[in-house]
Amino acid sequence: MTLEERKSMNQTTIQNLILENREKLSISGVLDVISFDDQIVMVETELGLLTIKGENLKINKLSIDTSEVIVEGDIGFMSYSEKELGKNNGGGLMHKIFR
Repeated sequence: MTLEERKSMNQTTIQNLILENREKLSISGVLDVISFDDQIVMVETELGLLTIKGENLKINKLSIDTSEVIVEGDIGFMSYSEKELGKNNGGGLMHKIFR
């Protein structure tokens, strides 16, 4: 799905990424946490798969009610992709918790 198609389908979708001093990243519009360790965090968002890379990463907050995730650590890289890995591998963290 292209960016233009996504925009036309989701006119009300608003996603915020707030990065504070490259140490704290607040993400809204999170659908699922696909995987995480101390170097890579992958989350499925309403706008695509978001990959965060860095060092000493940890998920400080995970709220299902507000669809918000807070990642803390030394953040060096963030990137969106079109792939939806969570649908192919049986789901992520939220899927496993609420099975």
